[in-house]
Amino acid sequence: MLAPATHTRMSIRPYDPASDADALWALKRAFETGLGANTGSDEKESRYADKLTDDYREGYLEWVDRCVAHDERSVQVAVADDGPDSALTGYVFVLPDSHAYIWDAAVLNEIYVDEPFRGTGVADALIDAAVSAVREQDLPLERLVLDVDRENDRAQAFYERHGFDHWGELVAREL
Repeated sequence: MLAPATHTRMSIRPYDPASDADALWALKRAFETGLGANTGSDEKESRYADKLTDDYREGYLEWVDRCVAHDERSVQVAVADDGPDSALTGYVFVLPDSHAYIWDAAVLNEIYVDEPFRGTGVADALIDAAVSAVREQDLPLERLVLDVDRENDRAQAFYERHGFDHWGELVAREL
């Protein structure tokens, strides 16, 4: 993994399915395993890790491709400009406005920054890119929503710092 410089030169650009799929999948795997490991029990960690099969990878990347075909800024990546091969350091995934009726708003599906780059401004740049993209969407409600685990204090603080506040509460049940 690329080590961050003190002042990592980085850019945000739309995801390119032809060149970024493997790197995006590596970040997605880290996102999913981090959710399970850092915000719950051993059972939660196992469930998140167990779903990351080859079939899941294929389906996820096909879904990403469909979203990007609708709006290229649905998935944007952070790229370390001063590293080997311009490595991806994070990504943000907002659902295209064709999905806006899920919550009558824009939906921030995922944001993830590779651990060595946390605290370097990468997440701030990604959230700014997401907000910029969704401001151009046709939405029933002028709002960006997301699901954040109540046990993830770092994420809670990040979203609050970026102007997010509580708007209902998500509940779930096993199927």
